[in-house]
Amino acid sequence: MSKHPVPMASATASYGQKESSDQNFDYMFKILIIGNSSVGKTSFLFRYADDSFTPAFVSTVGIDFKVKTIYRNDKKIKLQIWDTAGQERYRTITTAYYRGAMGFILMYDITNEESFNAVQDWSTQIKTYSWDNAQVLLVGNKCDMEDERVVSGERGRQLSEHLGFEFFEASAKDNINVKQTFERLVDIICDKMSESLDVGDPAITGAKQGPQLTEQPAPTHQDCAC
Repeated sequence: MSKHPVPMASATASYGQKESSDQNFDYMFKILIIGNSSVGKTSFLFRYADDSFTPAFVSTVGIDFKVKTIYRNDKKIKLQIWDTAGQERYRTITTAYYRGAMGFILMYDITNEESFNAVQDWSTQIKTYSWDNAQVLLVGNKCDMEDERVVSGERGRQLSEHLGFEFFEASAKDNINVKQTFERLVDIICDKMSESLDVGDPAITGAKQGPQLTEQPAPTHQDCAC
């Protein structure tokens, strides 16, 4: 999968609106993985989408995505998962993709104090640039590196409670809590959709739609168990 910036035209998505014109899936959810550079966002995505892992670090340029289709509650759900660059110089590019995202995986590295300290700022960006009802999970990645841990699981849990997010520790390398993280996020989104449909939320029903998806070919609980 190439690491070139994706054209803006391919970045738009509706808030889980059912696409009557496409019978291949019932819903599509746009999910973003965000956090500081080198916390393991790309490895986390590749582990989930392709069940692969490479130890080589290649910094993401701009933003890229993968598509994965899953089944939840008898519905076929297409996940469009965006892997964002963590560097400040790409911030304007990546925040432009927040709009229309139904879910975020906000990631830090348990061996990197700076990445943990940045979580609050990333949370603020979500609140600033995304839909009000976007769902967020906080993930402490690289829990396989216990000998190098500097952020305790308890600190991660406390921060998640303060921010109002659910919390996982995970490892893309050892495939710990990767699938569980995505599935939990999808379940939370589905629950929120059900609540919104019950009360006639226009963001879900389509009365006030977000930007629509432009189909493009895709390139090509809780705690750590370790």
